[in-house]
This record gives sequence, structure tokens and C-alpha cells, in this order.
Amino acid sequence: MLTEEQKLQLRVVINDSLTKAERHWINGGYQLLEKRAVMDSINSSMEGLEAEPSKIPGHALVQDDETIIDEFIAFVADMRESSRHLMCAISDKKAKVTNLERVYYETSALLPALGLTVKFSDGNVTEYLGDGVLALFKVDPDDKRLAIYNAYAAAKNSISITREIVNAILNERYNLPEINLGVGLAMSKTIVSLVGLEGDKHPKAFGECIFRATKLSGGMNEIYADSMVRGAWPSSKGGSLSFIAKRVKDQDGYLITRNK
Repeated sequence: MLTEEQKLQLRVVINDSLTKAERHWINGGYQLLEKRAVMDSINSSMEGLEAEPSKIPGHALVQDDETIIDEFIAFVADMRESSRHLMCAISDKKAKVTNLERVYYETSALLPALGLTVKFSDGNVTEYLGDGVLALFKVDPDDKRLAIYNAYAAAKNSISITREIVNAILNERYNLPEINLGVGLAMSKTIVSLVGLEGDKHPKAFGECIFRATKLSGGMNEIYADSMVRGAWPSSKGGSLSFIAKRVKDQDGYLITRNK
């Protein structure tokens, strides 16, 4: 659970982000409508030649000539049906904004809120996607429990408390309906390296966990984990969680639910 102070920090970040988003929209963002633009994934780029500062946990600096193999839990949170929000107009009798402006505000509120939620659980967002985030939690090879607990706490808070706060503010400011999230968790070894053209490289983690977590983020306000996370999850007699085997986007996974 998040503390009241953390909830307050989330509200501040969401409102500040939306105020900035409104300013950008007024200052010219509305022109996107005239060009009939659609949202693309946000690909962050970092300049660098031989070494670059990194947001990948445990690797503050990534060097071009160094091969790093490490294990992470990948956390992917994805806003569901954002394309439908973009393509299908909402009545101006129901909301104050519609179409592209609506999705711009939804993502402007959601992405930094998810980033802060992940940070509360000692993870780091490494990529902000068009309508979601990729975050990593470093796994201690001698004790994987902490990374598992932290990643699950971030996932649980994201689809519950953080989503509720985002929805309340979006409704208050723009009378928008609720947004929904899916979260995928997956674990594997990864290669950490610099990628890109000379003079325009940035740190990136490459591993199966990222691809699996992306597919497993297809639930509706649900958390799915891959078999690696499920297998490493600390077991206890009469535990509070259940793992239900399901397929999501052609990926085998486990729906994490709370026992009643």
C-alpha cells in the first residue's frame, strides 16, 4: 500500500503534468489535429559515444566496450484501449475534451504517475512508451524475493491506488471516464549495452523478460506473471495469493489474484 504522503506526491505529479500538458496543447499541440496525426511510441534517445549515464538499476554508467549480463524483473504497464480513445470521439456532453487531446492528457497524467509508483518500490522506468512504461527491478541472484515483492507491489499499486488517483483527477479536470491498465511481470537474464548510431547511443536492456512482460500486460486491471516469476515466488502455506494459468496475447502466463 502507498502512504498518504506518497498519494499526495502522486496527486502533485499528476496535476503538474496535466497543467504542463495543457500549456503545450494551447501553445501548438492542437495543430496535431489539423495534420490528423496519430500517437507514435515515445522513443527516448541519449547522446553518447563510449559511455552513457543509465536508468537501468545497478548500472548507472554503461560503456560501449563492456558486455553486461544481469537479471531483472521487467514490469510493463499498458493503458488499455488507448487506440479506441483516439479514434472514437466521446460526446462533448460527457467530457470537456475528445480524441487526440483526450489521449494526450490521459498519457500525460498516467506515465509520470506510473514512474513515481515504480520508484516508490525501488524500480526504475527505463522507457516511456506511447501509452505505458517499461521498468526494471534488479534481481539479487542470492535472494530473488526482494525484487519479486517490489515488482508486485508496484504492479498492485499501479492498477489500484495510482489508477484511482489518475482517474479521479482526469474526471475532475476533464470529466473523462476511467482508464484501465494491464501489467505484465517477467524475469530473465538480459544484456545491458549501448545501442544506436555512433554519437547517438543510449543504454538498453535486451532480454526475453521484456518481450514476455509486454505481452502479459494485456489484461484489464490485472497483473500477469511469467513462469520464471511464478517459479521463483516464495511459497508459504495458506498464502494470500493464487496464480491462475492463462494465455495472454499468445503468451503463457499466470494471473495473480488475492485469495478471499
